[in-house]
Amino acid sequence: MKVGSAHLTYCTNIHPGERWDEIRANLERHLPEVKRRVSPHAPFGVGLRLSAVAAQALSGPGELAGFRAFLADHGLYVFTINGFPYGPFHGTRVKEQVYLPDWRDPARLEYTNRLADLLAQLMRPGLDTPATISTVPGAFKPAAASRDAAGRIVEHLLRHAAHLVELERATGRRIVLALEPEPCCLLETVAETVAFFRMHLHGEAPAARLGALTGLDEAAAAHALRRHLGVCLDLCHAAVEFEDPQACIALLEGAGITIGKVQVTAGLRIPAVSAPLVEALRRYDDPVYLHQVVERSALGVARYPDLGDAVAAGRWQRAASEWRVHFHVPVFLGTLDPFESTQAFVREVLARQRQRPCTNQLEVETYTWSMLPAQHRASSVEEAIARELEWVRSELA
Repeated sequence: MKVGSAHLTYCTNIHPGERWDEIRANLERHLPEVKRRVSPHAPFGVGLRLSAVAAQALSGPGELAGFRAFLADHGLYVFTINGFPYGPFHGTRVKEQVYLPDWRDPARLEYTNRLADLLAQLMRPGLDTPATISTVPGAFKPAAASRDAAGRIVEHLLRHAAHLVELERATGRRIVLALEPEPCCLLETVAETVAFFRMHLHGEAPAARLGALTGLDEAAAAHALRRHLGVCLDLCHAAVEFEDPQACIALLEGAGITIGKVQVTAGLRIPAVSAPLVEALRRYDDPVYLHQVVERSALGVARYPDLGDAVAAGRWQRAASEWRVHFHVPVFLGTLDPFESTQAFVREVLARQRQRPCTNQLEVETYTWSMLPAQHRASSVEEAIARELEWVRSELA
């Protein structure tokens, strides 16, 4: 749905399902009900999540035509796809496997090209925004340590950019691949992300390589790289990294990096870590998802791949510490007793968006709904999604 100049939606990765028949059933069950609650008289956008096996199944002409008819019949339109999780995302251990295959692997390129092909066919004519695909931030940082990792990642990103150039030539529809910085990944902070773009994606060498792949001259290729490769700014990830809300956006804009999408998300904040709070955190330490922790204290900043690692390190016992935890919580909750959320960060970004938009795509993404303690998920999932969307809309009003 439109809120000012932006399209606002939620990511359907909150609904379990990996095969296309499972995903289609969930979309038919939940999307019309969410639309009825928040956008009964206007079109409602869809933040689609497709696994690799679902994307392959949807590519069949009969399936795609049937899905397009469903969208049209219910006043729905797709403008973004979450192309981050390639494989299973619910009900099994995901953890660091969520990044695999990463951008070192041609399987990630093949999957993302397929998503782009689907998105070009699903986009409604006259959509006033380029469509986006959010994706892994290169690779999990330990996996990107080898000497040739960056080169392989960049080559596959450039090959995907070439695919997007050809797709726009053929269809007239522009798609942006939005790399999503995340704690403990190759692209972790906004500063690291800007440095990566400047070194690997915005220079003469990448423009020359894209030109060789597409036939574009150097100037046109350099423009195409900025046109088709950008960033998905996940607000939970940025807050966990202790980013400054205004400065991180200004840094991206100053580097000429497109903010294709902002994921409106909040994480956990523990301003003063203590033994009772560490014990209370155990209810959030689930066996499915990776919950990175960034710790700030007089000893400096420390990063941990998961909650258990932060607890075991025990630095909080030696110096007063603040923790930020990558666990997506509903954005309308400022506190989750006995913890706080990073909602204040979200408020500041949305205030900035209201005054001076940095993107025209906003997507709520609280995929950990089923992992929340029972007292925080007493409502139906449709009601919770609607409440998040209404909260965002009120902040932008």
